[in-house]
Amino acid sequence: MPLLPAEEVDGWEDADVTAESTEETPAPKRRRRGRWLRLLALAVAVLVLSGAGAAWWVYEHLNGNIKTDTRTYNELRKYEAERPVAVVRDAQNILLIGSDNRGGKGNGKYGKDTGTQRSDTTILLHLQAGGKSATAVSIPRDLMVDIPSCTQADGKRGKARFAQFNWAFEFGGPACTIRTVEKLTGIRVDHHMIVDFSGFKKMVNAVGGVEVCLKESIDDDEAHLRLPAGRQVLHGEQALGYVRARYSIGDGSDTERIGRQQEFLGALVKKLQSNGVLLNPTRLYPVLDAATSSLTTDPGLSSLKDLYDLASGVRHIPREKIRFLTIPRQPYTYDRNRDELVQPDADRLFRQLRLDRPVSVAKKVTHASGDDPKSGKSTPYEGTTAAHDMCR
Repeated sequence: MPLLPAEEVDGWEDADVTAESTEETPAPKRRRRGRWLRLLALAVAVLVLSGAGAAWWVYEHLNGNIKTDTRTYNELRKYEAERPVAVVRDAQNILLIGSDNRGGKGNGKYGKDTGTQRSDTTILLHLQAGGKSATAVSIPRDLMVDIPSCTQADGKRGKARFAQFNWAFEFGGPACTIRTVEKLTGIRVDHHMIVDFSGFKKMVNAVGGVEVCLKESIDDDEAHLRLPAGRQVLHGEQALGYVRARYSIGDGSDTERIGRQQEFLGALVKKLQSNGVLLNPTRLYPVLDAATSSLTTDPGLSSLKDLYDLASGVRHIPREKIRFLTIPRQPYTYDRNRDELVQPDADRLFRQLRLDRPVSVAKKVTHASGDDPKSGKSTPYEGTTAAHDMCR
């Protein structure tokens, strides 16, 4: 059949339209729809790739925030033969060190930078195998302990001495602090994290602040803090002042300050566990950014994946099984401004943690902690849990 001119083809198509042909889309429309489908597919592909690229950027950014402390890792390897051996598989002990470094941007307002720093707050966090519980044990900064001979910042060896605990960090940094804790408790420290003043403020701000209830107003020039009595939400600067304040609240002791820190940390954990933070990407990213940018960790926790795995295990622990307590202590015999261990309570606690046994706490304890000789049961230590509401 000879081909018809284009004009005749068009005329034939217009004149001879059957019922069957009306069900089909005209060729120009089919071509236009095809172009739109291709454009839509291209747009979707661009969005997917952009999303993947953004996700990769976020991961690399957060991962790059974390500072790795290889120096401490290498220093501890020199003393491997004298360090305690882990007793229970899958249980973890992490030393959390709050540095009172006053150098650098944002920290100078908290006092004169003398070129040294001490561990203002130190917590031994024990994570029970299987994610059953978490026990955070505060170590008083003024506790008198045996500090081993440590390598100083200038590379020279310092002499072993009996001194207050927070001097270990000044003498030999995290490695010296870890060795001091291991010598004191017989517990193997698996990992460590260091956070400074600025990092703490970022974390509190990232979760939208933490609620506290004050029995009396606070006016503390040293902690840069002025707060009215009553229920209120503290943000970065105020929160830092609250956990640092000492002489203007209560009896001015470090023991009372530790108690306030524990209650505040319990409230912070509660806020982090809430769905409003962990399941909301717009709120979760600032938390992750604040956490990663404020941390210095050992190589074993220096990636976002490592920290995520750690946080995932803690997230599902019931709040009543996230416990906070202080090493049993009392005023030091030869200096009431220092602390010493209460025995045998302290050794019982260390043994329970070494063997990965649960530790119970109570707000007020009127008897000795540890094992009750009458019932044979383990009696609680004075402390609190993340389930406790300080406003009730």
